[in-house]
Amino acid sequence: MNCKVEKSKLSGVLVCPPNKSYTHRAIFLASLVNGKSIIKNVLRSRDTNATIEICKSLGAEIQEAGSNLKVKGIDKFDSEDLTLDASNSGTTIRIAAAISAVRDGKTILTGDESLRKRPMKQLTDALESLGAKCESNDGRPPLTVIGKIKGGEITIPGNISSQFISALFIVAPRTEIGITVNISSDLVSKPYLDATISTMKKFGVEVEVIEPYKKYRIEPQEYKHGTVTIPSDFSSVALLLSAAVLVGDGFTVKISIGDLAQGDEAIIDMLEKLGVNISMHNNTIKVKAPERLLGGRFDLSNTPDLLPPLSILALKSGFPIELYNVKHARYKETDRIAILARELQKIGIKVTEKEDGLILGPPDKVSGAKAKFRG
Repeated sequence: MNCKVEKSKLSGVLVCPPNKSYTHRAIFLASLVNGKSIIKNVLRSRDTNATIEICKSLGAEIQEAGSNLKVKGIDKFDSEDLTLDASNSGTTIRIAAAISAVRDGKTILTGDESLRKRPMKQLTDALESLGAKCESNDGRPPLTVIGKIKGGEITIPGNISSQFISALFIVAPRTEIGITVNISSDLVSKPYLDATISTMKKFGVEVEVIEPYKKYRIEPQEYKHGTVTIPSDFSSVALLLSAAVLVGDGFTVKISIGDLAQGDEAIIDMLEKLGVNISMHNNTIKVKAPERLLGGRFDLSNTPDLLPPLSILALKSGFPIELYNVKHARYKETDRIAILARELQKIGIKVTEKEDGLILGPPDKVSGAKAKFRG
C-alpha cells in the first residue's frame, strides 16, 4: 500500500488507542481462568485479533461487547492436535507456545513470513528443559510443541526479548509444581515483564520476586476471574507527541492512564530533556516545542518502542540525538535500527548506525523522499 504525505499541520483532539501489550496479556490470562472475565477498552488490531483467535482455538469462549470482551476461560485443555496461526505477532506466538506446553497433544505454531524470521530458541530451550518436546526451523517458527510440562527450575537469557520470560510466567500457575525462573543475562525491556506481573496480579496470581530481574518463583495457583480495564498505549502516545512536536498546531492527545504502569511513559521525561514543554491536565496532553530541540543521549534498553518516535525528532533538533542500548530492536518484526538508518538518511538526517542504536545529526536541509517500511 502506498501513502503520500504532504506538508501539513496537526490540530484538534485525538483519543489515544488502548495498550496492545496489556490487551495481549489480559486476553491470554482471562483465557486461563476457570470462570468468566471482562476486559474493557480492548485494542483491536491484527496482532490482538491473532491472540483472540488462538485463545478460542485453545478452548476459551470470547464474545465482543462494543470495546469490551467477555471471556470464559479454559477449565481443562483437550488433547487434540492443533495448528495456531499468530499472524505477525511475536507476543502472541511466544505466549501461545508456552501455553501449548501445558496441554497434552501436539501444537504447531506459525505465522506470516516476517514472524517466521523471529527468534524463538531461548523459549523452546526453556520449555524443553521443563520436559516439553519442541521442534523449530533453526530456532524460528514454525514451531511444534508437545507437552505436558509439570514445572521446575529453568535458566533463560534475557538479552533478546523479555517476551520469553513473560510467556513462562503466564503459564507457570497452570503447572503441577510451579516454575522458578533464573535470568542469566541483563534483561531488556524490563517494564514489559513488570506489565506481565501486574496483569497476573489483576487475575489473582502472585509472583515471588527473589531478586529483581534475575530470579522469580511462581507457585501453582488458580487464576481468578475479574474485570480489567486496558489503559491508553504510551507507545502510541509517543508517536503522537513526536508528531505534535514537529508539526503540531494546537494539537491535544486524550489518554486514559489507569493503574497499570507502562515503561513508555518515559517519553514525557525524554521530551522535556529535549526542551519540549509538556502540559498534562484532566487526561489530556499538550506540547509546546522550541524552534530547535536540545538533543541528548537516551538509553532505550527498557523502552525499545520509543526508538522510532525519538528518531524522527532529529528533524527539529539543533544538536545530535543518540539512542543506545537498544540492540534488541533488531529482533522485532523488522530490524528497526537498520530500517530507520536507511530511510531517515533519505530525508536529510545525518545517521550513524551502531550495533546497539543510532546517532542522528540534524539535517542541513529536509527533503521529501520515498520511504519504504514493512511492519
